[in-house]
Amino acid sequence: MKAAVLGATGYAGVNVLRILAQHSEISEILPVSRSAAGTALPELYPGLPRALIDKTGRIHSRCIGYDEAAAQQPAVVFAALPPLQSAAQCDPFYDYAVVIDLSADFRIPDEAVFERAYGAPLPNPQRASAAVYGLTELAGAGLKYAGVIANPGCYPTAALLPLIPLAREGMVNGTVIINALSGISGAGRKADTNLLFVERSENAGAYKPGRTHRHWAEMQYHLERLGGKLPVLFTPHLIPVKQGLAVTTVAARAGKTTAETVRQCLADRYGSAAFVRLTGDRIPETRHVRGSNRCDIGWRVEGEHLYLFSVIDNLWKGAAGQAVQNMNVRFGFPEEQGLPDTGEL
Repeated sequence: MKAAVLGATGYAGVNVLRILAQHSEISEILPVSRSAAGTALPELYPGLPRALIDKTGRIHSRCIGYDEAAAQQPAVVFAALPPLQSAAQCDPFYDYAVVIDLSADFRIPDEAVFERAYGAPLPNPQRASAAVYGLTELAGAGLKYAGVIANPGCYPTAALLPLIPLAREGMVNGTVIINALSGISGAGRKADTNLLFVERSENAGAYKPGRTHRHWAEMQYHLERLGGKLPVLFTPHLIPVKQGLAVTTVAARAGKTTAETVRQCLADRYGSAAFVRLTGDRIPETRHVRGSNRCDIGWRVEGEHLYLFSVIDNLWKGAAGQAVQNMNVRFGFPEEQGLPDTGEL
């Protein structure tokens, strides 16, 4: 199967290329970039195995432009582009390809909610309303027939996986407090003074707290859609590590919710999931999932409150890995095809 990666110069695009290069169902890979069209791929990504470029011919040896990519009619398109640009850049591909968008352009189909979050109109309301929200384990059967898949943000992925099953069963009450720590790569590959090594090294802090971060709107919207109307307060923090994301969620427990009923609920939902591991009262750490497509989830009950702990690698389950996982489900490949589930020691 032929795949194209739009925006193949950013962190997410590069990682999609790396994964697809090892995927046995992908016969041809088109790296697509406006700014780097014509540039030899080994110059951009020395880490890609040269054998895949020079011998097998599976990956095009140079980045190509959008018109050339569209003319080759790939079966699947990964759009690793900035928000408010992706929907329009995918125009040449909608009619014949499955589009898996790693930006925010299709994540929130409600026009008013999207505009409040992103300060601009929803780019393509018609396609957004038909898109499937690709939180893979909770996406449902619609994922297998989707024409457009909206890959979730990294923060919502880590926060919603443990929270939605419990909210759906009425096991939490009141305001949900979500605090998250993210590695610097979560901000993307861009020139920004605040992301320089000398600014981030030995430094940590919160930013855009409460209801101001764009991912808050995504969390709130999909929690209400899939779990129930619970108000969310979200505070992200940037920490001096390259990659990795840890979330601590605190909510009032409802009724007879106990550590055992939490375990049973999450086990019922994720017991056979390829990329969710339940750790019980052991608090998971980012190193346990670094370099993997796995989300580890732990929990504790303290008095009247429930604590949920979840970790992912923001470059894998938080972006490129989940995008390929969604492709696997959509095309009927083994869900774990090409994706690691083993983190660091």
